[in-house]
Amino acid sequence: MSTLPTKEEILQWIADNPTLTAKRDIAKAFGIKGAARIDLKRTLKELEAEGHLEKRKKTYRDPESLPPVSVLLVNGPNDDGDLTARPLEWQGEGVEPKVLLLPRASDPALGEGDRILARLTRIPGGDHHYEARLIRRIGTSPRKILGIFRKGAEGGRIMPIDKGADLEWMVPPGALHGAKDGELVEAEQSGPKARMGLPRARIVARLGDPTEPRSVSLIAIHQHGIPDDFPDAVLAEADSIKPAGLKGREDLRDLPLLTIDPSDARDRDDAVLAQPDDDPKNPGGHILWVAIADVAHYVTPGSALDREARKRGNSTYFPDRVVPMLPDRLSGDLCSLHEDVPRACVAVRMKLDAQGKKLSHDFHRGLMRSVASLAYEDVQDALDGNPNDKTAPLLETVLKPLHDAYLALNHARELRQPLHLDLPERRIVLSEDGKVVSVNFKDRLDAHKLIEEFMVLANVAAAETLIAKKSPLLFRVHEEPKTEKIDALRETAQAAGFNLAKGQVLHTRQINRLLDDAAGTEHAELINMSTLRSMTQAYYSPENFGHFGLALQNYAHFTSPIRRYSDLIVHRALVSAHGWGKDGLSPDEVERLEQTAQHISETERRSMAAERDTTDRYLAAYLSERVGDELTGRISGIARFGAFVRLDETGADGLIPMRNLGGEYFHYDREGETLMGADSGILIAPGQRVTVRLAQAAPVTGGLELELLALDGKATPRGPQRGRSRPQRRKLEASKKKGAKIKRKVTRNRR
Repeated sequence: MSTLPTKEEILQWIADNPTLTAKRDIAKAFGIKGAARIDLKRTLKELEAEGHLEKRKKTYRDPESLPPVSVLLVNGPNDDGDLTARPLEWQGEGVEPKVLLLPRASDPALGEGDRILARLTRIPGGDHHYEARLIRRIGTSPRKILGIFRKGAEGGRIMPIDKGADLEWMVPPGALHGAKDGELVEAEQSGPKARMGLPRARIVARLGDPTEPRSVSLIAIHQHGIPDDFPDAVLAEADSIKPAGLKGREDLRDLPLLTIDPSDARDRDDAVLAQPDDDPKNPGGHILWVAIADVAHYVTPGSALDREARKRGNSTYFPDRVVPMLPDRLSGDLCSLHEDVPRACVAVRMKLDAQGKKLSHDFHRGLMRSVASLAYEDVQDALDGNPNDKTAPLLETVLKPLHDAYLALNHARELRQPLHLDLPERRIVLSEDGKVVSVNFKDRLDAHKLIEEFMVLANVAAAETLIAKKSPLLFRVHEEPKTEKIDALRETAQAAGFNLAKGQVLHTRQINRLLDDAAGTEHAELINMSTLRSMTQAYYSPENFGHFGLALQNYAHFTSPIRRYSDLIVHRALVSAHGWGKDGLSPDEVERLEQTAQHISETERRSMAAERDTTDRYLAAYLSERVGDELTGRISGIARFGAFVRLDETGADGLIPMRNLGGEYFHYDREGETLMGADSGILIAPGQRVTVRLAQAAPVTGGLELELLALDGKATPRGPQRGRSRPQRRKLEASKKKGAKIKRKVTRNRR
């Protein structure tokens, strides 16, 4: 060809010949020689500048297509059992292409997170865009980075959003994934860790504007790897489900069951009813019903819905959204006990004596109809003598019997002595555009406690029934705190002027005595937080180790199968144990109960971390307009790098770094959990009241930096105190010796 090809002809050649894309290959294909090569080079540069081509070393390719040999990240099997993968070298602006792996018999087994080098074949017009053949496995998923992209002359940099993550990452020009300056991006480490200079990363996803209020929870979702999109097969399966009928169920529709939930609740998975027991042998007794949505009827073992629910483990709740365990067709419709709508349920009928002791119970698989969907506040107002139009007709016949049963259960609760922790829950109120309007502490009404006590008793009944029927199940386990944790709590209590009794066996009543003594004092929050920190973390297990915090030997989660996979397992176990149908616990599920328990314990911790991070970011955004203001709070923790403070007004946690404590050096005592000023002798310890100035609020990370102004009502010195170093050193040494003496005493007592 003597004339230069058009841009369209060049692009078509590259698309048709993905392995022959070097400049000399293109020149040879079009017969371009001599000086005409200069014109070809100029045309290729124009195509590159226009975004039609991307230069990779000495070759060109269409950024909207993948190279014939590419690096892939294995996603895992789809609903048909086929392995899929995502391309790590996708540079296009459009939808990321879908890749289907075609394994050979000789290929090694691949799993989710594996990184592979594969040869790709484009498949036009199918469910997937490319098919891939393995060349070799090159490792598992590298380190993930979530941050703000800043474009530079040579690629750009990523500023991580994690608290305390000061290290930036360099992104070379070929790894931008189309990211724009200021965008929130997800990236991964590329190549080995560099000895010098910034580590390298490649951007794998663009997440939008980080300053948008709705991005706060999105950051947490991506940062913690929470699945937030349901696969098409899962949605299709949910949409095809029909409501359960009466066949094979008891008709419970005449029972005046009702639901009590937050005013903004989207789903209602538990209903309650209490009636006086008319048995003369049980004077003053109660019949209590707790009915739970029959999720097991709709989500059967091995189905697409089941696999996705197990993968998620639980729902995750943010101030602006919910990432549900189940699609809305189930969580908001078929498995939500809406008012005056027939709904499938699993119900437990419990017989209580006048003192709230459970005498007997039995389970039923039925069809119910809720007589009302009430809010906690409306129920409380009715019980306090101010019913509204909806609660007034139910007050005497339904609500007062519920409250009477609660008072009986509360009496039994006091005898049982579960932990009396008083930890107010924050409620973040958002405007329609997602900005924080206010931060409040939720009221603890009798209406809340009523539902909580009923649910605890139903959970106990489920565990006891399955134990009696020798059925496998998942227990909710909360083991006793470790001895060293209790010793630390005892020392904190003694420092605050309280006492934690010792005994051969630790009982919750001993800790409750401490909590009750501290209640109403300035140390109440410190003792509550220290008690919480001394506890072990609850988890799921097929073995029963009891629940220390609730002071219960047998406990399983039964009451919320819409949002917890553990409860769905318990429902299936009840179905199998009672012979109610074929949708019970399968042999495969029984075989992997240990694995399931570990997995859903991890997803629960993942959700808790994501929810906590989101709350921190919303609080930082809320306080960002108050930088420079003076705030009050209490020291909540001590670290080598500073002191943590919990602010009174919002409950937000901030850090006073060492440089903001005062104009002197502070000695850190790990055992005593204190900071001591080298010149002034000031001692900073958990529980002390402080006045601080808000120095910085970073909504993207959720971090709050504070400056100490006053400690226990006394202003702190802002400059070094000359001539006082030696006596304060003696005071520091005396403090350390005292700590060592306490430690030796504790050690001797343990023996």
